[in-house]
Amino acid sequence: MDPPRRRGTPTQWAALTAVVLALVFAGTAAVASAGRDGGSAAPATPSSESADAGFARDMAVHHQQAVEMSFLVRDSTDDEEVRRLAYDIANTQANQRGMMLGWLDLWGLPKLEAGKEPMAWMSGADAMDKGSDDGMDMDHGDGTGHGGTDHGAYEPHDGSLMAGMATRTELDRLRDARGERAEILYLQLMTDHHKGGVEMAQGCVRLCEVGTEKALAKGMVAAQESELRLMADLLKARGAKPRA
Repeated sequence: MDPPRRRGTPTQWAALTAVVLALVFAGTAAVASAGRDGGSAAPATPSSESADAGFARDMAVHHQQAVEMSFLVRDSTDDEEVRRLAYDIANTQANQRGMMLGWLDLWGLPKLEAGKEPMAWMSGADAMDKGSDDGMDMDHGDGTGHGGTDHGAYEPHDGSLMAGMATRTELDRLRDARGERAEILYLQLMTDHHKGGVEMAQGCVRLCEVGTEKALAKGMVAAQESELRLMADLLKARGAKPRA
């Protein structure tokens, strides 16, 4: 399906497109070298218990739901701005999901591990409390950051396995919604989803050892924070705001 014609603020879309293109080029290089490039001190093949493997598994699941929600809203509204955003998110996250599953194949590791708690790879390593030693500010003060959420306290429920993921009930509401109601619900759910994704990607930036995977995680943070700002503007234009 061809994407709808672009409409909206040129500056916003130009910035977002630049981030997406950067991710595509970075991701192509990552796929080519992830199996062998982990930096001089990193193991060539991560273990199944490593942050590298845990991030790849969990973010692949997280991304899959973003793709699903984006296709749902594209069928529920004719608004070109929201449909363009959904198209960009679906394409970007489907491609990134393929990269991460490809890395697990290259590493000879399972894509799913029974008995593994989601985001367990982030626990016990002070992933969210290391300040800004890598130049990333966890609390952005503009409504776009997750601000040090305690991921270890998150309990999966109603199909929501990780921080930010929508529940089955919320997905059913999105399937049933139409028009502006669908747009607002999608933007609110995707805002929560991106905040959880940013938290997880920042954890990988701190904990992952494979250089190309860390680079992709940094790209995810930049892209999703840009989309968070855009979604806040789209919600405001509809007389709505992100959920508390």
